Amino acid sequence: MTLGLLLKASLVCSTFGLSLKAEASNLVASEGAWCWFADPRATHYENAAGTVKMTYIGYIDVHGNVKATQYDWLKQRKTDVLVRSCFQPDDHNNPTFIVLPDERVMIFYTRHTDEPKIWYRISKKPGDISQLGDEKYLATANNTTYPSPFILSDDPEHIYLCWRGINWHPTIARLTMPDANDNCSFDFGPKQIVQSTGARPYAKYQSNGKDKIYVSYTTGHPDNEMPNWLYFNVIDINHGNGPILRDLNGTQLSVISSGVFNVSKTDSYASQYPATIVDKSANIRNWVWQIALDADEHPVIAYPHIDDAKTSHVYWYARWNGSSWKNTWVQYGGHAFHQNWNSTEKCYSGGMALDPDNINDLYLSIPTTDGQYNKDGVYEIRFEKQPSETGVDAG
Repeated sequence: MTLGLLLKASLVCSTFGLSLKAEASNLVASEGAWCWFADPRATHYENAAGTVKMTYIGYIDVHGNVKATQYDWLKQRKTDVLVRSCFQPDDHNNPTFIVLPDERVMIFYTRHTDEPKIWYRISKKPGDISQLGDEKYLATANNTTYPSPFILSDDPEHIYLCWRGINWHPTIARLTMPDANDNCSFDFGPKQIVQSTGARPYAKYQSNGKDKIYVSYTTGHPDNEMPNWLYFNVIDINHGNGPILRDLNGTQLSVISSGVFNVSKTDSYASQYPATIVDKSANIRNWVWQIALDADEHPVIAYPHIDDAKTSHVYWYARWNGSSWKNTWVQYGGHAFHQNWNSTEKCYSGGMALDPDNINDLYLSIPTTDGQYNKDGVYEIRFEKQPSETGVDAG
């Protein structure tokens, strides 16, 4: 999906110009795209010494070149970086970023499900991606898409990497930190996390930075699944001793190294595992846009409801209150976003973004005419604020 990127020093949102001042925007790229299932597509890093204050924005252009834009807030300087040329002209292949303990930036990218490799490059200088080291790759047994990396303080010697891999399902591995030659390797996994009754679950990830990776995923692709349930699990890295899958109440669902956790959209599953289900509304095709955490590490989720006919998109907001999910209607989202919305790929909404520092604040892509909602209008970015305590029990 071709989108832009709205960026402030303290906030990265899912929209396309670089906002340097409240009243002005600068263009990041004239040709750029990403798909929202690989994260972080953009990230901001400041070090304690005050010598690095950078924002990194990844995208892929129409020629298949993997690119990034770096903005140095100290020098007020924008730098465009070519990560890989002639890769694959596909929006699924945008790069993602992680800042290593030595402050160098590691960039991951993959092709769209036609190659068993995860590619990466590492910046030569701390905090500065204008010069990158040699291109490397991690070989996998299965094709790859959507890399999402994490470093957690309970296991600072490793990188945890999640992606769509084994059997087209959510997959996790643990990587050694890069050595002096920028080489790293798997020392756990890859392992499939869950097994759905749907062919292609779509997953979003978020971590608490310490010991957990949160994952929300669907039964499958909303084009193919009706209804399409939305699930939520917690990956406990278990102090680096091998991850354990839990629900939000802490109940163990599986030891990931020993096998998958099976999910289904059945009454018996819902009765046995209620804390793993965000939404199971009838006659609705769920998808998922983002996870964030509140001050108590309770997750919130931005997601759309898509009707059976795939003609109507409605934005929803889910929040875990410590014992159950509370789901709130937010706003109508129109029809599918792209120019072929009435013939193909009808489940692509305009888009949603949560402010991770202010989890009640949402930014929505909504079609309007003369500033008013109109499903056939021009898509614009709209701000919505949710009450702190809101919602209804999930369907």
